[in-house]
Amino acid sequence: MLKRLESLLRPWAIPNLTVILIAGQALLYLVQMARAGGNLGVDALAKIYLDPGMVLQGEVWRLFTFAFVPPQMAMIWAFFYWMIFYLCGTTLENQWGASRYNVFLLIGLIANILAAFVAWRFGALEVASNEFLYSTVFLAFARLFPKFVINIFFVLPIQIKWLALLMWISLGYGIVVGDWMQRLLIVASVFNYLVFFGRDHWRDLKQAERRRSYQARTEKAGQAPVHKCRICGLDSNASPKTSFRYCSKCDGQCCYCPEHIQDHEHVVEVTASS
Repeated sequence: MLKRLESLLRPWAIPNLTVILIAGQALLYLVQMARAGGNLGVDALAKIYLDPGMVLQGEVWRLFTFAFVPPQMAMIWAFFYWMIFYLCGTTLENQWGASRYNVFLLIGLIANILAAFVAWRFGALEVASNEFLYSTVFLAFARLFPKFVINIFFVLPIQIKWLALLMWISLGYGIVVGDWMQRLLIVASVFNYLVFFGRDHWRDLKQAERRRSYQARTEKAGQAPVHKCRICGLDSNASPKTSFRYCSKCDGQCCYCPEHIQDHEHVVEVTASS
């Protein structure tokens, strides 16, 4: 499916899409900062939000322009946001190619639009967010380059896989404690990641399960049995729940399973004098 989508969109693929998105967000961020001097910032941003109600009234451009809504945070944090988005997005585009990267973002765009309309229909959402652009690109980068080191505040080095793990934990927490609408929006925000990497994660889980099973069998086979029936050879490794007994009438430590403890020939040591 992904290869077919990639081949269909290849003639219309947009190169340097990450740079275009960041440039548009940065420009609108500056416009938004200017709202203190008038209503320009408010009016400009109000026209690009993904408002399903306004889309149904004919403002269909909102289906695409909401991707350019800038992050609602202080400038220093917005700078870090764009810096990491640029690093992850351009690396993915170089790794996959422009067409495949476009497919990745397009699937996320469509999934979030559909979830936004469902949430709006039930009165749980007025304006949709474009946070999926950052979260899925970041998670995809961490999947492909888990050992890449990021210097937090240019000081603290940390592998990106641990930051991705924190993001997955926060998403999982939202699914556990949130209602069905919040769960829908969270799943939509990572839907394109699951399409691209879901099979890989499932294969990793199956391989890990087989590895644990093999290690358990190896460890079990390598351990000498504590108890072993003298008659049938059943041991405590093969049947750990069996209650083995030792016969007091037999010479030496003669072990028997429950089936043979009452019905066996006693072992008597034959001495030279006898």
